Amino acid sequence: MKKLLVTGASGFLGWNICHVAQANWQVYGTYCSHSVHAPGIDFIQVDLTDFTALKSLFKTIQPTAVIHAAAQSKPNFCQQYPEQAYPINVTASINMAGLCSELSIPCVFTSTDLVFDGDHPFYQETDPVSPISIYGEQKVQAEEAMRQRYPQTIVCRMPLMFGQASPHSSSFIQGFIQSLKTGKKLSLFIDEFRTPASGVSAAKGLLMALDLQEKILHLGGKERISRYEFGQLMADILQLPLENIQPCRQQDVEMSAPRPADVSLDSTKAMKLGYNPLSLREELNVLKGKI
Repeated sequence: MKKLLVTGASGFLGWNICHVAQANWQVYGTYCSHSVHAPGIDFIQVDLTDFTALKSLFKTIQPTAVIHAAAQSKPNFCQQYPEQAYPINVTASINMAGLCSELSIPCVFTSTDLVFDGDHPFYQETDPVSPISIYGEQKVQAEEAMRQRYPQTIVCRMPLMFGQASPHSSSFIQGFIQSLKTGKKLSLFIDEFRTPASGVSAAKGLLMALDLQEKILHLGGKERISRYEFGQLMADILQLPLENIQPCRQQDVEMSAPRPADVSLDSTKAMKLGYNPLSLREELNVLKGKI
């Protein structure tokens, strides 16, 4: 059976990739500090910033393909501590591309919609990158350096994602749900727009990209929506108190990292190739009772 190496398997996206890929791959998932277990998946502890350890991992597993999902993906952390985020976000990514190049195997890199400034949505794959945060800048650096090291690298820009949490990493909706269930007020932006997709849909898109070996794909959802609108839809479907959701604006909340207003992705190219995320209402109905 083909061997798929998934980095960041204890994270939200990596966890979803591992589980979706099981049907067609022998899956190996890496984690650094948070041990995870699941039937049928081989989890391996490794510090991806240690090149010797990473090279040894490749030698041991001899993967058929790699999806590199490990990252320090919290924009505020990256903004405050860029030197701590750089080794995993950039250096490890470049080394991953180099090792895949040596084996001549597919390498999928999970980038982000935050490589754009938010001023000119919907963003296509051909649009110039224009990050406004350090996290976005580091993802751009990784995209470019990986492609330089290994031109066959497949870059997939991911949207805001939601779904069932991994044992150690949740999506943004878990916090929403917890606040509403405990009767807390939930302030959500009316002026920040994204094209969200579920972790399962995103994982399916990444596996499709791996098979097609397109050089760059946007894997956003089908709908452009604000955080406030998403919260209302989620509360309606999950039968949570709508009255506790309050509108606010980005300028009302002090954050370390600048936030673009609208990084909605145009995923037409991927959808023409077979990427088919459900509507947000359908996705949330699927999750109903599971989260």
